[in-house]
Amino acid sequence: MKFNKLALTVASLILASSAMAGAVHDASLFTTNTLARNDDSSTGLVSMGFTNPANFFGTTYSNLYVNNNGNVTFNTPLSTYTPFGLTTNSFPIIAPFLADVDTRNAASGVTQYGASTLGGHNVFGVNWLNVGYYSNQADKLNSFQLILTERADTGLGNFDIEFNYDQILWETGSASGGVNGFGGTPAAAGYTDGGANDFEFAGSRTTLAFLDSNLTGLIHGSRDSNTLGQYIFNVRNGTIAPPDGNNVPEPATLALTGLALAWMAALRRRVNVK
Repeated sequence: MKFNKLALTVASLILASSAMAGAVHDASLFTTNTLARNDDSSTGLVSMGFTNPANFFGTTYSNLYVNNNGNVTFNTPLSTYTPFGLTTNSFPIIAPFLADVDTRNAASGVTQYGASTLGGHNVFGVNWLNVGYYSNQADKLNSFQLILTERADTGLGNFDIEFNYDQILWETGSASGGVNGFGGTPAAAGYTDGGANDFEFAGSRTTLAFLDSNLTGLIHGSRDSNTLGQYIFNVRNGTIAPPDGNNVPEPATLALTGLALAWMAALRRRVNVK
């Protein structure tokens, strides 16, 4: 009994330490505009506020569409609610959490967006904070954010893509086969230029993979950042630069993870011995 409690306690500490990381930041910068409570709606074409167009795999963009379902697109708004494979998609999209976001319930947050400056750079951000899922559900809420940062200081057209995750408690809307926010066709995350250049997070469209309750959840990892839940992609000369090595959990978290896995492995061996 004591052994079981210790293993569970260590696992709980891992989840708690990651959940407190707070990857979403500067949210107050991106509240200038609000997409009214809706299901599957989008903005019109809006300016990113960059001095120079962003070079995304050889095509430059100054404007984009903000879509309620956890993504932005460049050529046309997107009302699609069931997640699809980003690596086979035929149009450019940047999607921190492509799923059936539904903000009609008064207990849900709303999608907000806007251009501003941060650290001396022009930025465009979108907040999906405490948002619910289809149909009109707010018993579980997700909080995530997209920030696009102009980096003309490193070269004309260069920019950064930043995905931030604070809380992922649901993965699927009921029109995508989900039940109470789970199962069916779960969320996808990543980007594509609509051609051969794309990236999809491991765990996309995989049941439970992105949830906080799973150690593979989005809040438990990072890319080019020391903050758990933060994933940064540097777009340089029209392509995504390789990560600089800051793409793993903090050392303290790794130590806890190793300890927890060791205890859990021992627990499984203990349980299997009669």
